[in-house]
Amino acid sequence: MTEPKPRQQAHVTGEHSWPGDPDKDALVESMIRVNQAGEYGAMRIYAGQLAVLRHGAAAEKIKEMAAQEREHLDAFNKLAAERRVRPTALEPLWHLAGFALGAATALMGEKAAMACTVAVEEVIEEHYAGQAAKLGEDEAPLRETIEKFRADELEHRDTAVEHHARETPGYELLASAIKTGSRLAIWLSTRV
Repeated sequence: MTEPKPRQQAHVTGEHSWPGDPDKDALVESMIRVNQAGEYGAMRIYAGQLAVLRHGAAAEKIKEMAAQEREHLDAFNKLAAERRVRPTALEPLWHLAGFALGAATALMGEKAAMACTVAVEEVIEEHYAGQAAKLGEDEAPLRETIEKFRADELEHRDTAVEHHARETPGYELLASAIKTGSRLAIWLSTRV
């Protein structure tokens, strides 16, 4: 006979915050804002890649991943409207930067385009995991949405790896630069 697992105490969003940390409402607002910005940026990256890679196996996979990112963006747009969360003021920058990153990596070839996906998705997966851990039972629906999207992002990463992303010449350098840029975009979009 197995013993039942001890019941975990449900925590409340923001209950383990430090002085100076945002309150629960500000924390959730910043999560929605940055996630909406990130999904918008992902759409722009894929748009840039598809402007260059119009046909072939990589283009088909990118179209599939872009369709999922559209679902994510729609969900965060809806949450932002429902909760009256203003979008990041940096959206015009992400519009241009996302497209430029997508087009530039696609111009380097299909493997580089997929390397871009791996780098971005690894940062987003880490970001979503951190957010989910901060959300309590009072925000269970938002946490579940983030966890579902996190799983989708991991699937995108795995798809890109299967399409030889890590065979890109200079992969480590390219991935490192993209990850740094992605982390900076997250930091800025959370605040601005």
